Amino acid sequence: MPDSWLDLAPDAQFGLATLPYGVFSTDADPAPRTGVAIGDHVLDLGAAARALDAPFADIVARPDLDALMAAGRPVWERVRAALTDWFTDPAHADAVRPHLVDRSSVRMHLPFTVADYVDFYASEHHASNVGRIFRPEQEPLTPNWKHLPIGYHGRAGTIVVSGTDIVRPTGQRKPPTETSPLFGPSTRLDIEAEVGFVVGTGTELGERVSVDSFADHVFGVFLLNDWSSRDLQAWEYVPLGPFLGKSFATSISPWIVPLAALESARVEQPAQDPEPLPYLRGSRPWGLDLRLEVRLNGHLVSTPPFSGMYWTAAQQLAHMTVNGARLRTGDVYASGTVSGPEVGQRGCLLELTWSGKEPLRLPDGTERSFLEDGDEVTITATAPGPDGAVVHFGEVSGTILPAR
Repeated sequence: MPDSWLDLAPDAQFGLATLPYGVFSTDADPAPRTGVAIGDHVLDLGAAARALDAPFADIVARPDLDALMAAGRPVWERVRAALTDWFTDPAHADAVRPHLVDRSSVRMHLPFTVADYVDFYASEHHASNVGRIFRPEQEPLTPNWKHLPIGYHGRAGTIVVSGTDIVRPTGQRKPPTETSPLFGPSTRLDIEAEVGFVVGTGTELGERVSVDSFADHVFGVFLLNDWSSRDLQAWEYVPLGPFLGKSFATSISPWIVPLAALESARVEQPAQDPEPLPYLRGSRPWGLDLRLEVRLNGHLVSTPPFSGMYWTAAQQLAHMTVNGARLRTGDVYASGTVSGPEVGQRGCLLELTWSGKEPLRLPDGTERSFLEDGDEVTITATAPGPDGAVVHFGEVSGTILPAR
């Protein structure tokens, strides 16, 4: 990687390898606007683009990423190349420096308008553990699991930016000891550590997206916590699947890492047996070597490896559109819970505590089977970048408030 005239610290969270996009405001200027994180700073992208007379200024001088995402891959590449040039060529320093803001002073906003939301179930380790917990006398994986990426449509309107408090959901639940359902706050509130993808370039109704066209449609990648009420979900999900147990809140990280930043993180995915149908095959691997960390009240409780996901995001997009379903700018889809083969790599409390039977003991001496009011969950992630650099994803966090 080239050096920056900004004199970035070697361990800077957002270096030249990342350059993620977000939407921010400050106390001095409360209007939301598009920004790019670099080191301890945020660049006001629209203001800088106008100062440098960039041809894409009108696309990025907005209170959201919608127009940039819709502009398509050639524009995405042009903007990223310009940013790299602005931050590495000292000739641009005087024009760029006035539009840098201290990152510690900004407030982050939901970075784009969410269109639709799909959640997948792509970790074999997670799906197998859940199957053993819920169906101990049966095969842990359902017969279709290794033939297609299983998913469901979620609630786009309850996707919130990191830092938004999460109100404990209320609904029906039926404990095994009861003959009829109870109504009240969820008592088995959980997390799901996931990776999210956002669509930039849409499609027409009836059009299908191939695995190899993934990078032409997906703008960027971020962290996602799909909060889950296990007791509401267990009572309602047969036969149609997740509903109120999932739709109350989904948190996403505020910084969107461009897909182009992850070229060095591409790896082979786990071997797929049986071989997927032709529409789920591609010419190049789209496994991604992301390393997640999950913290509960500041304590590290899990390190899920994304490289072990059975189904890739490219295969998920191909399956999501194989029936002709239309893509729209702002469509979000999530990987499903990221879990690895080790106990300390499980991406939800359901697995970490084996449905509450093996409570998690935290370093401060407290125990958790599921989340309690006041608990804060934070998920972070990194990936390898070019020339030994590290791509950072920032964090997605949320604190549980009591039910209303």
